[in-house]
Amino acid sequence: MTTFQTHTLETAPGDSRPLLERAQKTYGAIPNLLAIFAESPALLGAYLQLGELFDRQTAFDATERQVVLMSASYENECGYCMAAHSAIALRQGVAEAVVEGLRDGTHLADAKLEALRDFVRAVVRKRGWVADDEVETFLAAGYTQRHVLEVILGIGMKLLSNFTNHIAKTPLDHPFQSLSWTRPADSTSA
Repeated sequence: MTTFQTHTLETAPGDSRPLLERAQKTYGAIPNLLAIFAESPALLGAYLQLGELFDRQTAFDATERQVVLMSASYENECGYCMAAHSAIALRQGVAEAVVEGLRDGTHLADAKLEALRDFVRAVVRKRGWVADDEVETFLAAGYTQRHVLEVILGIGMKLLSNFTNHIAKTPLDHPFQSLSWTRPADSTSA
């Protein structure tokens, strides 16, 4: 079995150190995902840049961003990202019922958020080959073509972390332990 190193500031490649230092200042610690990403300064930098773009430049609000990220992570069955984004979402003020629905795969009461989740799920499941009527349904829910493209940005960001977590078997950070997650076997979105 291949074991991936969970880097520290001392063990990380030189080009990753400034990025990890910034993460440590931002989060108070270096999340295990970023510590594993550090093996590849390019991957670490790309993920951090995509995250910043997704958080600061998309037309989505905080709740919608978490719906995108958690829905993609749900479809990709990434326990690490589901736990981490559950904590982030709650800290950002996303309603507990929304977080629970995303984690459980149950219907979201807000029709617009449900349409967003449905669209993200379709894009992930069909690897982008969504039907015109699925795009039209998403647009009819109040989203725009900009949102369509920014869903792809969020999914791309999660692809980097979800796949890394699968391959590296990233250990869940202590602050996320209480929110550990596995995909429900009989959820409505399965």
